[in-house]
Amino acid sequence: MRLGVLISGSGTNLQAIIDACAAGEIDAEVTVVISDKEAAYGLERARKAGIDAVWLDRSRFEQPSLFTAAILETLLAHGVDLVVMAGYMRLLGRAVLAAYPDRVVNLHPALLPSFPGANAISDAFEFGVKVTGVTVHFASELFDDGPIIAQEPVRIGEADTLDTLEAKIHEVEHRLYPQALAAIAAGHVEIGEDRVVHIAPRA
Repeated sequence: MRLGVLISGSGTNLQAIIDACAAGEIDAEVTVVISDKEAAYGLERARKAGIDAVWLDRSRFEQPSLFTAAILETLLAHGVDLVVMAGYMRLLGRAVLAAYPDRVVNLHPALLPSFPGANAISDAFEFGVKVTGVTVHFASELFDDGPIIAQEPVRIGEADTLDTLEAKIHEVEHRLYPQALAAIAAGHVEIGEDRVVHIAPRA
């Protein structure tokens, strides 16, 4: 399976995916990494791994639909089978979702539907919940929406700070996301008519 990864930042989850593919834990390869930010360190991670790294400057496109079209053109040019959002901080355009139905995956640092949005970790911490977590889900036209593939809880202890909670969340992300992608690549993930994800047990 050929993966196209969308990023906006440092790319730590991208690195976890690259490493898992290289170790044979995911039966897939990352064929292109696309960023909407030129300074995103994830682009350098891609280059170091010998993966095509593409920066698409949003300011050069007069309309959001043209920017989306450029993303789609890049994905198709690299023969991408599955689109993976790994810290991509924008809503993905309709054209990409239409071209890849139920083949766009996103990672969110909370237990959806709780705490959607860009500040999920701090929102959960400041709200005072005792359990938050990580969600992997198929993307839709709405932020942090779509059928849930996998979730894992993360407990917030009395001694936790926002920094220690973020570290806990990232640790789970770097493990759960590759596991979910491995299940998809192996053909073990299906979406039922009820739009609920079903995962076949490992043989």
